[in-house]
Amino acid sequence: MARFGVARKRLEGAAAPIAFASGAHIVAAMSHAPAKKLRRGWTTGACATAAVSAALERLWGGAFPETVTIALPRGERPAFDLAHGAAGEDWAEAGIVKDAGDDPDVTHGALIVARVAASAGGVVFAAGEGVGTVTMPGLPVEVGEPAINPVPRRMMREAVEAAARAHGRVPDIEITLSIPGGEEIARRTWNPRLGILGGLSILGTTGVVRPFSCSAWIASIHRGVDVARAAGLAHVAGCTGATSEAAVQALYGLPDHAMLDMGDFAGGLLKYLRRNPVPRLTIGGGLAKLAKLGQGAADLHSARSRLDMEALARWVGLPELAQVRTALHAFEIAGPPLAEAVAQRAREAAAALLKGAPVAVDVVVVGRDGTILARAG
Repeated sequence: MARFGVARKRLEGAAAPIAFASGAHIVAAMSHAPAKKLRRGWTTGACATAAVSAALERLWGGAFPETVTIALPRGERPAFDLAHGAAGEDWAEAGIVKDAGDDPDVTHGALIVARVAASAGGVVFAAGEGVGTVTMPGLPVEVGEPAINPVPRRMMREAVEAAARAHGRVPDIEITLSIPGGEEIARRTWNPRLGILGGLSILGTTGVVRPFSCSAWIASIHRGVDVARAAGLAHVAGCTGATSEAAVQALYGLPDHAMLDMGDFAGGLLKYLRRNPVPRLTIGGGLAKLAKLGQGAADLHSARSRLDMEALARWVGLPELAQVRTALHAFEIAGPPLAEAVAQRAREAAAALLKGAPVAVDVVVVGRDGTILARAG
């Protein structure tokens, strides 16, 4: 077995080495990105493709390369140093350490390992230790298949074909991907809720990850809707946080795969449901977040929308609320009528974003201790 230094990433043509982050796997909370320029990075799919290329070089060429360069869908050509290598008479495997850099990615430091061996025909994928298996419909991968998304599959097939041409081989290869410790890491992702069991997913559409990516979070919301629709669910819920989610799930007895990880992205959820409706949607959240929704905000993050205290004052006819600074203080003054007004306004705003789609919406306002303060619809 050969052991290599921890992977450094370089971009060909750069005047100096560039460090990158990675963040395809979104954790269940996302803080606001700092003001400094953030390091970007590569997806698990890019790391897996690099590992496949290195393992094929050992299998067909006889030696591991110190670095391996791959082509990404948009033309970038990152180079990865190997972190692990092993080989037998008819197989070889290589590993790349994933550097999450400035992205809050639970897979930071994970070793992405690809083992290659001859297949009966074509490129075949298998899930090894720590890589999940799809068990529910609605995802872009068939039930029973390894949780390796379409673009990484295509990238790895192209890597196999390129290596086969270079070495005069037939591109019949079985690729087994592993992530040691991946099953434990996956418990901190949304994979179990999406029916991906046994480990992590191999993800990425461009190969490149931008830190604190709103688009990645919204894409995960979309996959949650897809799974719910494929399962035939008539009622789903999107909540702003763990406390409101627990309250709403208990209130309606909803299964885990009905709970969509909306977070701050109410607009992302509602716009997707507008095109892909589910008969009933419950939106749950705290007073301040839902008040911002009621005031027309589609993104409820504190850095991207602000609570209008004058609007709260108008909703309940209490001018003094315009002078307070927080929704909690306003609730201490106004009491339940404020929560009821917020629930109703948030429901109206959600219905407006749905633009007539056949989705019945109700709203549940939840206190910080998990108690239900108000409901509308």
